[in-house]
Amino acid sequence: MAESKPGADLVLRIGREELVVRRRYEAVSIVNDALIALWFIVGSVMFFSPAWEYWGTWCFVAGSVELLIRPLIRMSRHMHVQGVRSRTAAGSTVGPAASPESSQDF
Repeated sequence: MAESKPGADLVLRIGREELVVRRRYEAVSIVNDALIALWFIVGSVMFFSPAWEYWGTWCFVAGSVELLIRPLIRMSRHMHVQGVRSRTAAGSTVGPAASPESSQDF
């Protein structure tokens, strides 16, 4: 089960254990990057066999779609950070202060 509040950590509870995700956009970006690598590795291996070339091509297509998703994740993060900054600048105390922009590509 997941609990979520705007600006709060994402907490997933499984039995007595908890998984806390603090930087959601960065975590989503890392998972997306891992999927990109997986699609292209699997697709490359499939190209060693002519019988698997068709499915290898589809793995490359899936990897390319994941590459398209990457800038969408970054844009979503940027828009969310702007929204948090706008609310805190207006005097609202909802959520923690937004983290400063970084040059990291996530």
